[in-house]
Amino acid sequence: MQWASLSEGDQTLTVDLNKLSLKELRDLQSQVAKAISGYEDRRKREALAELEEKAKAMGFSLAELTGVTATRKRSPSVAKYANPANKSDTWSGRGRKPRWFTEALAKGKKPDDMAI
Repeated sequence: MQWASLSEGDQTLTVDLNKLSLKELRDLQSQVAKAISGYEDRRKREALAELEEKAKAMGFSLAELTGVTATRKRSPSVAKYANPANKSDTWSGRGRKPRWFTEALAKGKKPDDMAI
């Protein structure tokens, strides 16, 4: 027989693994994997908080000490151009040009013609 025991404080939970179905074993495995992941995440957050506190006590930020800069969040971009065939289809001018924009340029339109 295969037994699994879990103790916490003065309580012990014992399960006979041979009596569980395959589905129950997989569910248990999934729950254990989630618990392990949660535990690791919790420990990482605790370690990070402890390191940030120590760095702050020494007059630094953790980013200064590690050389990692905090990621800045971009503000949502405003649409600058609209598709002449469908005005609800817009582009901010950032990133890859949409197909309708490049096709309009190829047909002789200017970006100012499509500006909002």
